[in-house]
Amino acid sequence: MALETTPFDMAEMLDSEEVIEAYFAQIMADGDADEIIRALGHIARARGMTKLAEETGLGRVSLYKALSPGALPRFDTILKVTRALGLKLTVAHA
Repeated sequence: MALETTPFDMAEMLDSEEVIEAYFAQIMADGDADEIIRALGHIARARGMTKLAEETGLGRVSLYKALSPGALPRFDTILKVTRALGLKLTVAHA
């Protein structure tokens, strides 16, 4: 009998505001830029990319591209996305 697997999708795990906040806080604490972009993509998909597109004024396709692995989005795009998602980028002395 063959083993069946399903792809893991982090966005499916982000099912409450508390989980989203804890997830994003951990990613920010790690400080890896690629992971931060990837995490924003997961959160955006969990909340709804169409709604995010409306709130940021950016197109859905542009958002998917900007928040995909290996992307190098502009900083103003990251700010628009984090604000629309109700997240904050904070600074602390290391």
